[in-house]
Amino acid sequence: MSLNGKVAIVTGSGQGLGLAYAKELARQGAAVVINDVNTETAAAAVAQIEADGGRAAAVVVPVGSTDAAKALVAGAVEAFGRLDILVTNAGILRDKSLLKMTDEDFDLVINVHLKGTFTCVREAFAYFKENNIAGRIITIGSPTGQRGNFGQGNYAAAKAGIVGMVRTWALEMKKAAVTVNAVIPVAATAMTKTVPYFQKAVEAEERGEAMPSFFRHDLGFGTADDVAGLIAFLASDAAAGITGQAIGAGGDRLQVWTHPTPASTEYREGGWDYEALQENAGSLFGPEALQSFGEEFLPLPAELQPEPVAVPAKAVPVQAR
Repeated sequence: MSLNGKVAIVTGSGQGLGLAYAKELARQGAAVVINDVNTETAAAAVAQIEADGGRAAAVVVPVGSTDAAKALVAGAVEAFGRLDILVTNAGILRDKSLLKMTDEDFDLVINVHLKGTFTCVREAFAYFKENNIAGRIITIGSPTGQRGNFGQGNYAAAKAGIVGMVRTWALEMKKAAVTVNAVIPVAATAMTKTVPYFQKAVEAEERGEAMPSFFRHDLGFGTADDVAGLIAFLASDAAAGITGQAIGAGGDRLQVWTHPTPASTEYREGGWDYEALQENAGSLFGPEALQSFGEEFLPLPAELQPEPVAVPAKAVPVQAR
């Protein structure tokens, strides 16, 4: 089931994960619209795909607004005559803890990730319905949106919101035979390269070597190419029955995330007033009921510990006597 004859938009695809997704879609036969905010970056991505025998065009526009979404869909139709697949990958980071995060930090991340997903999906779905196309929509979530992560309140809100919209859109798009899913990638990115915990994995990738099994298998952490196959699969006819899902991919691991379900349920005739909650707090909110939060990493094996960073000794000023 190739993607021959299909046309895809991948937002934020000038480099990194987005470029890997675009290249895999092209490898499977789709014509691809590359999107980036930088003209040279977008042109280089198009050249890479064409050099590999694929078809690509660029639409340079910052994702977020309705006008940008309209330009992307129009660009696909103008370049290749139609649209079948949308991958909403564009995003930015403005990581800060709550008291340090500004309104601008919050608004920028929400605008690109959350609103950008909304506007692009709305425009693509309108095109699919108008043209009776059983389209494929693939949004990009994050483990942070599923579990939380220190200093990423804006990003967590956006990514959790995307998964929430996917569940709703799956209901709204079902009659039109359009599928919509969220992919939760766990892969080496510019961000993970700065985290000492992933140092040995990133170094292996940069040398063109396979990542150690601990990262690929135990953590489900790999390369962008490890995620790209899932993107292309969800875009294919073989995935026509898969919608409304959050699916994780990384390294050797594939995960279907559960939707939130109650961890415990208790009933009391007349309801739970303040006094009843006080009296029963221990049993209602014990360790077996309360849920964990935040990403949890396994201890690194000794051979995968990051190399110590040499810190220059500070000069100690000598007081004049």
